[in-house]
Amino acid sequence: MEGFTYVDIFATKGIEYLLVIGFLLVLAPFWRILRVPARTGIEAVRRAMASVAQWFSLPEGLFYHQGHSWLMPQGAELVKVGVDDFAQKLVGRSNKIDLPKVGSRIEQGAVGWKLDIGKKNIDMLSPVTGDVVAVNKDIAKNPDLINQDPYGKGWLMMVKPDNKRATVKNLLTGKVATAWMDKTADTLRERMGGELGVVSQDGGLPVSGIAKALSPDAWDKIASEFLLTQE
Repeated sequence: MEGFTYVDIFATKGIEYLLVIGFLLVLAPFWRILRVPARTGIEAVRRAMASVAQWFSLPEGLFYHQGHSWLMPQGAELVKVGVDDFAQKLVGRSNKIDLPKVGSRIEQGAVGWKLDIGKKNIDMLSPVTGDVVAVNKDIAKNPDLINQDPYGKGWLMMVKPDNKRATVKNLLTGKVATAWMDKTADTLRERMGGELGVVSQDGGLPVSGIAKALSPDAWDKIASEFLLTQE
């Protein structure tokens, strides 16, 4: 028919579809490149958060006092006592550890020993009530043992508790202890606030001796707050 021009709309649409598909094929690699830093950043943050939460070692089978001391049953009558990983990393290296004498008596929740940090003394609370039957003599020669191996060679004393069953009921263990430590780590991050970066080592983890590095004038107060001996 004269004056009539046939137009194949499917052919014209096909060209548009090809252009769109071509554009998407070109855009896809750039989109992947753009997303890599974001994904990497998110994963880095997640890894850092997980690392900080797991930075404080908390072995199973021990009982923990909220003042950051621990207790380990030794046979039917005795318990071994020490400082947990959080406490030693909080206060850092001790020049001296003042332990009670053999034969003396300690009380659960009362000051059991002192950490001599420079010119300051940090009180720590006993996790048990009973009589001291032995102390770790190696600690007197090498206080760094509590930093190197707080749950092993860095143990402090052996105690004969008045009532072992009643003692452990007031302490934390298992999943309850893990949840408590996670919350403690969160509280520490909040407490340190923007100063976290100042006292962080490579990888975003806090340095040992956090309290001391955080503020020379107030680190002992911070340590006392977390060790429950703040006045």
